[in-house]
Amino acid sequence: MRTYDLVHRTTYTYEHPVTSSYGRTTLTPRDEPGQVCLDTSLEIDPAPADTAGHTDYYGNRSSYFSVTERHQRLVVTSRSTVEVTREAATPGALPAVDWQEVARSVESGVLAAAAAPEVLVALREMVLPSTHVSRAPEVLAWAQPSFAPGRSLGDVVVDLSHRIRHELAYRTGSTTVHTTQAQLLAQGAGVCQDFAHLMLAALRLHGLPARYVSGYLETRPPAGREKLRGADASHAWVSVWVPGAGWVDVDPTNDQFVDDRYVVLGWGRDYHDVPPLRGVIFAEGRGSRLQVQVDLVPAGSPRFA
Repeated sequence: MRTYDLVHRTTYTYEHPVTSSYGRTTLTPRDEPGQVCLDTSLEIDPAPADTAGHTDYYGNRSSYFSVTERHQRLVVTSRSTVEVTREAATPGALPAVDWQEVARSVESGVLAAAAAPEVLVALREMVLPSTHVSRAPEVLAWAQPSFAPGRSLGDVVVDLSHRIRHELAYRTGSTTVHTTQAQLLAQGAGVCQDFAHLMLAALRLHGLPARYVSGYLETRPPAGREKLRGADASHAWVSVWVPGAGWVDVDPTNDQFVDDRYVVLGWGRDYHDVPPLRGVIFAEGRGSRLQVQVDLVPAGSPRFA
């Protein structure tokens, strides 16, 4: 078991005064098997005129706020304490289910006999294309070697994760939220969000339910050096539905199954469903600077204010 203190701070600095800001956050960790959010708070500066909590379609916890006084700087700080007992899946212990059989069962709806209708709907939904995950022929061609006939779904997941980790370079700033999977494959570099979208696309193209997970990973400094406070970042990975095991989380960026070093914020079809912060501002001019600081440390450890 691990207990973490989490701080996520987003600072917007505007070149011209903003008359009002309206935002929605997904910054409160979920309560789920293997994870409990013990305490959480959201601080907004300037103080908002209105706030409201909300649980979205996927069960993620979000907060709405409106700032109506003029400002040139907006700071949104989320603080949480989270207890994590999640154990990573073991590849060899996953049910030996043929990936083609899984895809056929989802497509035909035969699962309805063994699952509630809402469960089948949720699975079918995670096979469809979404805002940032498309059915590109380039993805199909890239993924094909992983989907040999008769191969177990667990082996497919392990192979896709391994290939993403070793065939693509991690390069900060090489992509944007609008980068497509075809563009990612063409340039051969991206970040965790891109790798998650690529794995989702490969699985969904073959009829396999998979969802996008947003959260954090505890980072560890090089030997002999202190961890930099506020140097962590949001992370993203994939959750794949495996009959007999449920939703199995895997991190293709690091080629590993998700364990108690990870904190889940939320999940959806892709990044569009669970951005940490989105909003609208009203201002006379353009131009802004964005700074994001994230700190995920063992509870009681020093952290930035």
